[in-house]
Amino acid sequence: MAGETLYGRGVELQRVDGFVRGVRKRGGALVLRGEAGIGKSRLLQEGRRIAAGEGILILSTAGVEAESRMPFAGLHKLLRPVLGRAEALPAPQRDAMLGAFGMVGAAAPDLFLIALAALNMVGDTTTDGAAMLIVEDAHWLDSATADILGFVARRLEADPVVLLAAVRDGFPASFGADLPELRLERLDEAAAAAVLDARAAGLRPGTRRRLLQEAAGNPLALVELSIGAGTVAPQPRLTDRLETAFAARAATLPAVTQTMLLVAAINEGDGLSETLSAAALVTGGAATTDDLAPAVAAALIEVDDDRVRFRHPLMRSAIHQRAGIGRRLAVHAALARMFADQPSRGIWHRAASCQGPDEEVAADLERAATLARGQGAMMSALSALERAARLTADPGRRVARLLRAAETAVELGRHDVVSRLVDEASALELSARQRAQLLWIGASFGGGLRDEHRRPAAVSAVAEQVAADGHVDVALRLLNGAALRSFWTGSDARGGHGIVEVAEALPIGRDDPDLVAILAFAAPIERGAVVIDGLRRSAARAGGDVEALRLVGSAAVIVGAFDLAGTCCAGALAGLRAQGRLGLLARALGAQAWSAAHLADLNVGIPAAEECTRLARETSQPLFVGIGQATAAVLAALRGDEAGTQELAAAADQSAMSGGVRPVLATAQLARGLLALGTGRYASAYEHLLRMHQPYDSSFHPALRCFALAELADAAVHSGHREDVTEVMAEMELLGRRTPSPALHGGLRHARAVLAGDDEAEPLFEAALRVDAGRWPFTRARAQLAYGQWLRRQRRVADSRAPLRAARDTFDTLGTIPWGEQARQELRAAGETSRRQTVEARDRLTAQELQIAQMAAEGLTNRQIGERLYLSHRTVSSHLHRIFPKLEITSRSELGAILGRAG
Repeated sequence: MAGETLYGRGVELQRVDGFVRGVRKRGGALVLRGEAGIGKSRLLQEGRRIAAGEGILILSTAGVEAESRMPFAGLHKLLRPVLGRAEALPAPQRDAMLGAFGMVGAAAPDLFLIALAALNMVGDTTTDGAAMLIVEDAHWLDSATADILGFVARRLEADPVVLLAAVRDGFPASFGADLPELRLERLDEAAAAAVLDARAAGLRPGTRRRLLQEAAGNPLALVELSIGAGTVAPQPRLTDRLETAFAARAATLPAVTQTMLLVAAINEGDGLSETLSAAALVTGGAATTDDLAPAVAAALIEVDDDRVRFRHPLMRSAIHQRAGIGRRLAVHAALARMFADQPSRGIWHRAASCQGPDEEVAADLERAATLARGQGAMMSALSALERAARLTADPGRRVARLLRAAETAVELGRHDVVSRLVDEASALELSARQRAQLLWIGASFGGGLRDEHRRPAAVSAVAEQVAADGHVDVALRLLNGAALRSFWTGSDARGGHGIVEVAEALPIGRDDPDLVAILAFAAPIERGAVVIDGLRRSAARAGGDVEALRLVGSAAVIVGAFDLAGTCCAGALAGLRAQGRLGLLARALGAQAWSAAHLADLNVGIPAAEECTRLARETSQPLFVGIGQATAAVLAALRGDEAGTQELAAAADQSAMSGGVRPVLATAQLARGLLALGTGRYASAYEHLLRMHQPYDSSFHPALRCFALAELADAAVHSGHREDVTEVMAEMELLGRRTPSPALHGGLRHARAVLAGDDEAEPLFEAALRVDAGRWPFTRARAQLAYGQWLRRQRRVADSRAPLRAARDTFDTLGTIPWGEQARQELRAAGETSRRQTVEARDRLTAQELQIAQMAAEGLTNRQIGERLYLSHRTVSSHLHRIFPKLEITSRSELGAILGRAG
């Protein structure tokens, strides 16, 4: 209890004390982790006491096992005291938050929009002070609340808000693995003895030794086992011993008190009135607060105003587990009747009270799953679908619900659950559509299917069959998954051909964004002309459909139409941000960063790559974590940042190596080659870049190698390997006849010029220079640099200066520092001096600072920037306070001019 001495916890208490008292200087999160009874709750109480003494607003919640399937239950408890502040939020956030709690009839919002609303509500409570969020038993929070609080916890640094949470050993990190943890170990011998003597002085020596030995330094065990010293038989586990002790204590209470305790243990809420009402339904008579007095006296519960709380979660589980099945069913039935007007609560108790199949309950659970999914509470949706399937007698309906549950588990990344559900569904009779659905699940995640069933040829065959049966939507999903798998693995060209044949036979328009994307990912070279021809029509057809724009943008990247890719991705971003669809936002940012890197558009690429990586990690998309890291490595190489390039490329390799994700490995290799090329280490550059063209190398990708041809040619010429790339050039020329890819043909024109003999080179250079400088400035500037170098070698020094000068100016504008320095060196050799390169704004700022500065320069307020980037307005303000000194300015009105010079 608060006020008692905490023996053996001096270091931990000091950490919590400093964490809480420092809130006005810096926010953050701290997770207390340890076994049951180790003292986490006591440290939370100490944190609460310190916060109260400091005048800090305290908001608290607790995970309850029974409510872990109810979306936003924990969040509602946490924010209940400040819900009135929701009205001050921007309309989309306000409606998202109130809609999640069923307070308005808003359309189902994305989870991350609710998370942003929670972040702003918590931050806005601190106008005149600070706030502390306390989360007890975080491992039993509903998944939606856990995801939201993890999102909030990672964004508190600039706000006077701290989050202190407790998680029990044996459970995964509730808020992700990247938050600071304070681990509580068992007490040493002296501290354990002090705890026991303080609670049970005068024990017989033998009893005292036995208790110290059995408790083994666990504080709760020392306290609770001493209450029944000499009566509790040892059990295999400490948790079992404690639960046995608690159950034995409860067994001595009056029958009505035991019933009320069971109601409180099973009910997901802690309302006293709910406990009294449900207990009356079970017993058929009245139940009063006086009936709870024996449980309070037995130190099992605390009754505070209108709340009933167990003194420790193990007490709740002990009472629940030791009750007979008949008593538990009766309590669930009573709670179901009591919550008949609250479907989201009542349905779970109705399901728990069923002793056999019940289609009405199963259908209600399926509807609850749809609602939970719309709210972003995927774990709740999965639980509802699984339970619905268990209560379904009809085999066809049961299969349908099992497969819906398996698809949900795929999205959650739960391999164990996917495999179990797929095995169960596979044992039942499946329709053709369900077999296709099962195959899609396997192609997406494995799901226990044999590998040959996931191969493109097998997927294509099933897609063709289900399309013939009229299920074109399922066929598209199958083909899309297979095409993506083909692209990410960079293998099985024949399988890709099968995907194309089936996709092109579907009864959909040639400019359908799904079809364009499938063709781009399955056959970017073979169908390059078809894709490029359909891209602009697809983009126009997409209109305001952000998902369609994202698909078209991704397809454009794969076929090397980087200028169009950037336009489409930019068009999708605003809508995805507004809708809170951070998973898709990460993908769109990845495509935007990739295209910007190839265009050397650092102002767009640097912040996009950083945000892609951050959001992909937060939304559990490891492929796009790798893409973000590898693309950031390319951008660092373009700036000449050697340490950054190497670090990011290594991180990308680590992200991709276990899965053999070739696009990530190829992009990381391109970054290393560019770095070496920019700094004049041509032999090293040649070795790195050649690997992208060697089929046996993990960096080889049949499509992405097409976009590194100019770099390979430059490295070969300067390192004495001109003749060694003849075979690669012949291969690329053949591919160039099959696709009009702008990036490939730009590379071919450059490579032909630099690899040609002196008597053939000039017209080839002139052809290379006929590129649209407005859309492809880096490509043209590199051709100008190469042409100027060639002219100087031909002793046409005066002629060389103009292209070199133009190249220098473009490189300086783009911020590609190494290439600008190369142009300066060539100009010096041609007898012309250049002004020194200036350090641009982008080179002084972090990626996120650059992004915030760009938005501020556009005239957005701190709150508007926070809404776009899913940050609190205080975090934005904190960034701007760091940005101004770095740029040597004093106000945001100066940002436009200085960033304009960097662009």
